[in-house]
Amino acid sequence: MFRSLFAVSFLLLALFQVPMAKAESQPKEWTFLIFLNGNNNLDSFGALNINQMEKIGSNAKINIVVQWASLENGTVKRLYVKKDNDSSKVTSPVIENMGRVDMGDWRSLVDFVRWGSEKYPAERYFVDVWNHGSGWHDKKGGIGGPSPMDISYDDLSGNHMTTKQLALALNESAKIIGHKIDLYASDACLMAMVEIANEVKDSVDVFAGSEEVEPGAGWPYDTFLARWNALPDASPQNVAKVLSEEYAKSYQGTSNEVTFSAFDLSQLPALNASIRRFSESFQSLSTSAARQVLQAASRSQNFTNSDYVDFIDFMDNLRSSQISSLNMGALSDMKAATKAVIIANDTVRFPKAHGMAIWIPTSSYQYQQYSDLYSRLLFDQETRWGDVLKKMIR
Repeated sequence: MFRSLFAVSFLLLALFQVPMAKAESQPKEWTFLIFLNGNNNLDSFGALNINQMEKIGSNAKINIVVQWASLENGTVKRLYVKKDNDSSKVTSPVIENMGRVDMGDWRSLVDFVRWGSEKYPAERYFVDVWNHGSGWHDKKGGIGGPSPMDISYDDLSGNHMTTKQLALALNESAKIIGHKIDLYASDACLMAMVEIANEVKDSVDVFAGSEEVEPGAGWPYDTFLARWNALPDASPQNVAKVLSEEYAKSYQGTSNEVTFSAFDLSQLPALNASIRRFSESFQSLSTSAARQVLQAASRSQNFTNSDYVDFIDFMDNLRSSQISSLNMGALSDMKAATKAVIIANDTVRFPKAHGMAIWIPTSSYQYQQYSDLYSRLLFDQETRWGDVLKKMIR
């Protein structure tokens, strides 16, 4: 009976010449989803970066898909990036004109990933959030100029994504695609922090970003995509390494000071465990020894916000401080575990930037301003790093 029905169905299909599914509906190796929030003073760089993407364009290996918000145009468009020879104009087809969308709402990112993965399925997904960034906390009382709030600040709505909301967005996105996001990276400032990485570790395999602020032009999408296409093994780790290298290379010979790095998030549990052991041993330090640790933090490399400190440089300064009561074994384990997480680190004019920033306030004002918020982060809950900070500041 079933075989007969199958035979009839097959004949009907042949008679009516039912077409095969379109090529773009067949999964490719990668889909690159760029959530490009130009609803702010970075707007002009959005078109520049899309034009860079168009030098390479989507191909049989990679779908390049952009949700492009432009403050000047006042609209949000979804583009399928195709190769062209016009570097002055975005020519890629508009697949959907969405009108006004709040790009500071984390649910807009989820909606984009859902749409992009359904329309352009792939074995692997790279999600890129393009915008201002300010690390795990906002810039209250910080430097002048724009005041981004964590990431993806939308001037039209006044909304933004907090670190917790970014984690929510990526967690929902991972559910949509059916596995962890293979690679997540921020084309935004100050996002290569262990605190942010921990919030997304259950939904992302490889995480990348900059410890320092990024120049307005951000990533060199053309040279990055060219090298990505040429990779014989385009694993998430290798793609992240190429991005890190090309980003730093694009600013060599300029006056810019830049950093970029990538983390293997599967190594975070071991790092968190080593930090917790260090945190527990730290509580036995005397007040004077804790002050020496604070002094080591003050000497360490920081990034725009004085409380964003390079973790490895801090540990190196701790070791050279020769604090006799410090658990040097725990310190060594913590450094080794940190280096195992960092799979790429490229810098220009930042010899003390090793790839991972961490929150180390060196004043009671900084600590009190954010300590309650910090205690809600997964990183603090798993490592008790806040206890180290409290003892240092006290």
